[in-house]
Amino acid sequence: MRFIHTADWHLGKLFGQRHMTEDQAYVLEELLALCADLRPDALVIAGDVYDRAIPPPEAVELFNTILTKLSERGISVLFIAGNHDSAVRLDFGAQLLRSSGIYLAGVVRAAEPPVILSDEFGDVYFSLLPYGDPPHVREAFTLDEPPSFDGALAVQIAAAREQIPSSARSVAVAHAFVIGGQSSESENALSVGGSDQVHAENFAAYNYTALGHLHAPQRAGADHIRYSGSLLKYSFDEAHQKKGIELIELDAVGHASHTFYPLAPRHDVRIVKGTIAEIMSDGFDPLAHDDYICVELLDTDAVLAAHEKLRKIYPNLFTITRPNINVNRLSSTERTYERGKSDLHLFSDFFTEVTASEMTEAERGELIRVIDLMEQEVRAE
Repeated sequence: MRFIHTADWHLGKLFGQRHMTEDQAYVLEELLALCADLRPDALVIAGDVYDRAIPPPEAVELFNTILTKLSERGISVLFIAGNHDSAVRLDFGAQLLRSSGIYLAGVVRAAEPPVILSDEFGDVYFSLLPYGDPPHVREAFTLDEPPSFDGALAVQIAAAREQIPSSARSVAVAHAFVIGGQSSESENALSVGGSDQVHAENFAAYNYTALGHLHAPQRAGADHIRYSGSLLKYSFDEAHQKKGIELIELDAVGHASHTFYPLAPRHDVRIVKGTIAEIMSDGFDPLAHDDYICVELLDTDAVLAAHEKLRKIYPNLFTITRPNINVNRLSSTERTYERGKSDLHLFSDFFTEVTASEMTEAERGELIRVIDLMEQEVRAE
């Protein structure tokens, strides 16, 4: 069995006030070309198909186009809802799509049947485990108490394993934050305060686990439990990452091998470091100047009209950071927030600045509760 593992497409993404749909369409054409070369039996998308619960029309149209082309080529497509997706909206047409070889799981259900695909060695059972926060898992499984994130995942997996013969080859498709994973700025926290993390041991019974949520390609506790990473770089702390897909091959006994295939974007995401004089000198940067750029300006003094000067060199300049200068010496137009801070940290900093005191544990707990409720409301839209 040969299948492609991908995740976190985030169709409709807005990055630096720029809609990424054209960039996503460009790289998805590369993915289709890879499918023609690699001839997989299936393509698996481990959640976050869209970037928000109500995606823009052009994002929906792009996904429809890709699904249609994959189906026409006889490639089965399996995908689940991630924390950015609207589970109910993504679930639309699930039964009808199965006849075209497209299998999806948006809403958490207590008895979600596995998808069974076959090769020359027999059947392979795919457990589609859509993102389910504790309240939704509690409701779906009629639990007395809300579980932890780890407990919620364990409940989903236990129900899924009951429908798989013990000797069968099996694959899990899930959207979760496995303990020890490398996170990125562009990922929305599943919860506040670290309670969203789950144990890799939950997936021990599967021959391979295709994960989504973390944007860096990486193993998650074992070589057969992996994140494919996101389709594109969606923040500047991902500039060093290689984006692509994993080709997974399951042999007759269920051993999973993986091969990473990179995808080349239309515009790379890069950080350029130097003083204003260095950056403006001839031959300083040999790479494409129309990439999406963050300039880390190393001057210790204020630079007059820095944005205007740098935009002449980099037309897709997104932001400028100033690590070597005191923020009080900068004009308001030059100041930038520290990248990568969560809503909790940003509000805590604001609270301290306004009140000249740290938040109490009770205040922090109440803030965590409110942020979690807001995230749940967004996902329920």
